[in-house]
Amino acid sequence: MANEGIGAILELSARRARECVKRVISLLDSAIGELNRDHSAKCTILQAASLLREQIDPQAAAADGGERLLAWQARKVREYIDGHIARPIRVADLSALIHLSEAHFSRAFKRTFGASPHAFVTLRRIELAAQYMLETDTCLSDIALRCGFTDQAHLGNHFRQSTGETPAAWRRARKTQDFGNSDAQRERHWSESSARRSSPTQPETR
Repeated sequence: MANEGIGAILELSARRARECVKRVISLLDSAIGELNRDHSAKCTILQAASLLREQIDPQAAAADGGERLLAWQARKVREYIDGHIARPIRVADLSALIHLSEAHFSRAFKRTFGASPHAFVTLRRIELAAQYMLETDTCLSDIALRCGFTDQAHLGNHFRQSTGETPAAWRRARKTQDFGNSDAQRERHWSESSARRSSPTQPETR
């Protein structure tokens, strides 16, 4: 009986401690929203909240390696990246968007997108650069700046690592291919038109 009583007291104490920690987390989350101008303070509070969450749910923290971003979190982060692609994008800024510590965010991000935040941002910049190269005649130096690279050489290094070609060679090959396809389409259209003109007119059936 004595052991059962002690166990009940300990369980009650642990429950109260968990409730207290939850209240602290709630207060920290509220404070985060009021510290948008103080980036360092916000990061400190995020880290504190993350540690408290690990204390009240250690099993979830241990299984954190399999955690992914929620759909709304992934969408918010992706929209921020695409909207700020020409500027420096820091993990601290991304994690603050959804109120996670940088370490927690980085693990969940990689589980969600299959790449680290830095690698994903670089890939998005390469994809956007390729789109500009195909759809516009903008010079490579301007494309590099529009996509968040420091200069044309920076773009070239990452683009070559990703595609195996320099941006100029890749662009030239795709432009030549598109031009060849256009010529083939025009030739086929001309041949079909010529065939129709040379064919005898069919009499109308009444």
